[in-house]
Amino acid sequence: MDLLQAPATMALLVTNILVSIAAWQNVRLVDSMIFDMTLIRRRHEYHRMITSGFIHADPMHLFMNMLALFFLGPALEYAVGTWAYLGVYLASLLGGSLWTLMEHYRDSSYRALGASGAVSGVTSAAAIIFPLTTIRVFFALPMPFILFAALYIGWSAWAAASRVRDGIGHAAHLGGALTGIGLVCLLWPAFVRTTWDQVVQAVLPP
Repeated sequence: MDLLQAPATMALLVTNILVSIAAWQNVRLVDSMIFDMTLIRRRHEYHRMITSGFIHADPMHLFMNMLALFFLGPALEYAVGTWAYLGVYLASLLGGSLWTLMEHYRDSSYRALGASGAVSGVTSAAAIIFPLTTIRVFFALPMPFILFAALYIGWSAWAAASRVRDGIGHAAHLGGALTGIGLVCLLWPAFVRTTWDQVVQAVLPP
């Protein structure tokens, strides 16, 4: 899918890159946008649950999120339409932040940033719509998209429940991914039925 035919994905890529670069050079900008549990709880600065998704910790953090968005975003945008795709992205970003809020509510020092929740939602939604498409994990291991999504969600759920401290926002990943799945089930049930039929036929051939 040509990125030029996916205006929302292009806009999100450009916005994430430009805002992240600006934030690396401006600590005040980071402080005004980052997910900060204390400020969200005590000052009700709920905008941080969205703005935190447009800044990243470092170039590698930005690169990994934008790489996934670059490969997956255009296909999903083409399948559901530009505005619906943008809705999935933003809703998944918020879903990831809400799950993070729930998981770390009592940790007043918790801070987070990055588009991982939104990208996770795009990933899980795309996996339902294109379940048997082969993807290469780490550019090497071939795997059906739906299987990758299931493993990804399973790992994120375990890591979030176990409070794994590895610098990765597993709660945001889980919340974003579940939001993406929920939206597809709610808005495009035909995709879910088609995916179910495809997976059953692949696992239990006639």
